[in-house]
Amino acid sequence: MIVARPNSSAHWNTNVSVLLALAVPMLCVAIPFALTGAWLILPFAGVELLALGIALYRVNHRLQYRHVITVSGDTVCIDKGYDTPEEHWQLARHNSGLTVTTQQHPWDAPQLCLHDRDVFITLGEFLNREDSLKLLELLQQEFRVRALGQGTLQEF
Repeated sequence: MIVARPNSSAHWNTNVSVLLALAVPMLCVAIPFALTGAWLILPFAGVELLALGIALYRVNHRLQYRHVITVSGDTVCIDKGYDTPEEHWQLARHNSGLTVTTQQHPWDAPQLCLHDRDVFITLGEFLNREDSLKLLELLQQEFRVRALGQGTLQEF
């Protein structure tokens, strides 16, 4: 089983801690202003914290996306999704191959595609170059590279 997911710099608990670390000083400044009559500062401080919280939540949610590739004797199962699989494919292993398309710029990751005769499934499009190359190594142990574009495997 191979699980590919984006790099996550901070977990949700860390994001909540950052949000609280920003909220406390902000409220320490906003409350005295509100008590002196500048109460309009409180809604703006709240909207600012709410916007930051929503942004942190959305980024954290997007980083939970993953590709799960399960290779067994005769079949290959590919699941894509967040908590539960949203997309699922099952391919015959003996008919499956790997297509690798190298990119023009040396910093870009190669595009990996697992396929059989009918279906082409792009894998790890969210990975950086190093992680994409690690995924390529793992997939090459299980599948033949059947197609290659814009370069050769020696570039890897």
